[in-house]
Amino acid sequence: MQHDSTRTSPVFFLCERRPSVTSARDVGPQNFAEKLPAEMSVRIFGELDAESLCSASRTCKLWHHIIEESEQLWRRQCLLVRAVCQREVDSDRRDGLSWKVTLVRNYTRSCLKRDWLKGRFSHVSSADELNGRKMTPLDAETWGEILQAELDR
Repeated sequence: MQHDSTRTSPVFFLCERRPSVTSARDVGPQNFAEKLPAEMSVRIFGELDAESLCSASRTCKLWHHIIEESEQLWRRQCLLVRAVCQREVDSDRRDGLSWKVTLVRNYTRSCLKRDWLKGRFSHVSSADELNGRKMTPLDAETWGEILQAELDR
């Protein structure tokens, strides 16, 4: 059976407990952020990971504004990064950087550090094996943690 793309299936809405039928063409796309208070939109966006949050902020001006202005969203993501890069995140916050700037500065570092600490690069024999991996500078203390983890393996 082939789907006819010109024909739209009916969408059912409940209004005062009586169903009504309308065509999908009559109903345009709905932007939840236009209908909900900003606090509810922030709670919805709070379910996203850091990459999805950044992607969502590029969806439309309203989403961008809500996401950019919410310290709560950036704080939550930054605390996840802090689990791996506590020293770095704490230092940035002491220097007065916002949660968002702190996250941006430390996100890639935390991913790389987590991979090193898990041993994902334990058996790398040449730089060619790291081709395609996003690398970032790490400080001496971080390299000390990584080397200690390698010795403990």
